[in-house]
Amino acid sequence: MNTIDALNSRYCCRAFKLDPVRKETVLKIIEAATRAPSWGNTQPWEIYVATGEVLERLRQAYLKNLQEEVAGHPDLPRPQSWPLALQRRTEDLMAGRSQLLGIARNDSTGRKTMTQANYKFFGAPAVIYLCMDRGLTPWSVFDLGSLSQSIMLAAKDNGLDTAVAVMLVAYPDLIRAHLEIPDDLSIIIGIALGSNDPNNPGNRFRSPRRSLSDVVHLKGF
Repeated sequence: MNTIDALNSRYCCRAFKLDPVRKETVLKIIEAATRAPSWGNTQPWEIYVATGEVLERLRQAYLKNLQEEVAGHPDLPRPQSWPLALQRRTEDLMAGRSQLLGIARNDSTGRKTMTQANYKFFGAPAVIYLCMDRGLTPWSVFDLGSLSQSIMLAAKDNGLDTAVAVMLVAYPDLIRAHLEIPDDLSIIIGIALGSNDPNNPGNRFRSPRRSLSDVVHLKGF
């Protein structure tokens, strides 16, 4: 698969098969992805991968927090607000997904099911967690973003799909406990990894992209 094909076919997979991901495949993906650039070749990332019984225990702990209405508290704080245009795109995303799944605005049961999918890590058989030293700055978060995209593209090249989601790191205390991540590392983002479930209608959804005329500002051409 060439790079353009991988970019065009990558999407946020929200329903995975239970098929396990082989250790050799995970390492192959990460080895390729760590060719990502970083400031001064600092390579600030520390990578933890959860699968099998470890991931299942973490999944159940997340669901327990959902049941007990424990608020998420990721190490990297979530924005308190968005500019209006960005907020509208998020609202359009949720409306589009809900429409595809046949979930009406007042369908509390359907919306609860959508929420639970996040806490179940979309049923993924593996989750990759990207961490970095707590003393680092947003410049290193940028480097982890580059690594994240590289992981997702390398996964496509290996016939797998991904979902990068803040909910995967909503409870860093649980992740630290189950994956033995030291306190001096911030848990920045999680990437669910596995084979997509083609029978789940949610996997047919593709979020739209802004037009180039809206995004790109060319000068001097």
